[in-house]
Amino acid sequence: QLQASGGGLVQAGGSLRLSCAASGRSSSTYDMGWFRQAPGKERDFVASISGMSIFTYYTDSAKGRFTISRDNAKSTVYLRMNSLTPEDTAVYYCAGAIAPDTWRKGTAAHYDYWGQGTLVTVSS
Repeated sequence: QLQASGGGLVQAGGSLRLSCAASGRSSSTYDMGWFRQAPGKERDFVASISGMSIFTYYTDSAKGRFTISRDNAKSTVYLRMNSLTPEDTAVYYCAGAIAPDTWRKGTAAHYDYWGQGTLVTVSS
């Protein structure tokens, strides 16, 4: 089970840190990802991280602005978002994948577990 939090309203240029708390004994081994869905659009990949934090992967729009990290002792994955723009406005979802190397695939269909989403609104 995944529980996302940390969304909110922020001005353009601001920052937010999203958190995703996972439950389950094996959750620390899962590859984890963040996706987002803007109104009327498909759910898009944002970033992912491998189970032992060795590998990370970002969509082009997130590179240099967003940082994904995890604290397996706390069973929590984070998404630090800097230099936010109105185009980043969306519901952000965290997801977990049992299969190894999912982190490199960047597609929602490969993920097994999903959080409920947290809304990020960036005002201009």
